[in-house]
Amino acid sequence: MPKYLVERNIPGADMLTADELCDISSKSNSVVDGLGVPYTWHHSYVAGDKIYCVHEADNADAIYRHAKEGGFPADLVTEIKNTIGPDTANRAT
Repeated sequence: MPKYLVERNIPGADMLTADELCDISSKSNSVVDGLGVPYTWHHSYVAGDKIYCVHEADNADAIYRHAKEGGFPADLVTEIKNTIGPDTANRAT
C-alpha cells in the first residue's frame, strides 16, 4: 500500500497544547476506524504553521476523504516514493 506525505497548513500549529493534539489525534483515529478501507496513520510532525503527516492508503482519494471527514486541511498530498537517511550513503550501488 502506498505511503503519502500530507501537508496541513494550520496557523499556530506549533502552539497547540498537549490536550489539543490529543483531541486531534483522537478525531483522526475515529475517522480512520470509520473509513471502511485499508488506512494507517503512521505519525505526524508539528512544525511552525504546518503539520506533516505520513499516512498509508490505497490512493490519495482516501487521504482526502480522511481529511474531509475529520475536518482537517489536506493542502498537499504526495505519494512517498522512497526514504533516505544518513545510512543511504553507505549502500553499494
